Amino acid sequence: MAKKQQNSKQEIANFLGEMISFRNALKLTHWSITGKGSYEAHISLDQAIDSLIDITDRLVETTFSLEGTLDIVIPATSKPSNYIQYIEGFYKQVESKREDLFKENFSQSIIDDAQEAVQQLLFRLKRLE
Repeated sequence: MAKKQQNSKQEIANFLGEMISFRNALKLTHWSITGKGSYEAHISLDQAIDSLIDITDRLVETTFSLEGTLDIVIPATSKPSNYIQYIEGFYKQVESKREDLFKENFSQSIIDDAQEAVQQLLFRLKRLE
């Protein structure tokens, strides 16, 4: 396998691991959020997590069908100190990598679904502030 293709496969595997880590960070936030609007935030976070579980699974399976099995490693995950900023940063990270890593329209469409879920979450959480 050519070196460039190996690097690309590893970058894709890293990206998929980061998506799973992001979901886990949202769950850590869900468990620790308190105060005014916390119930609504819990519901919003759970909805986003549920959507992202399905979306990530679709993207991983589609990618495996195209690239073969990848060695996905999930980075260490901690609860973000500023969850709004963390979510916005993840959105930007996905946007910056999507076209470089995923050339097929159908893979990018799955990523669109992830970005939509993240934007809906941001809308809901910011309305509670």
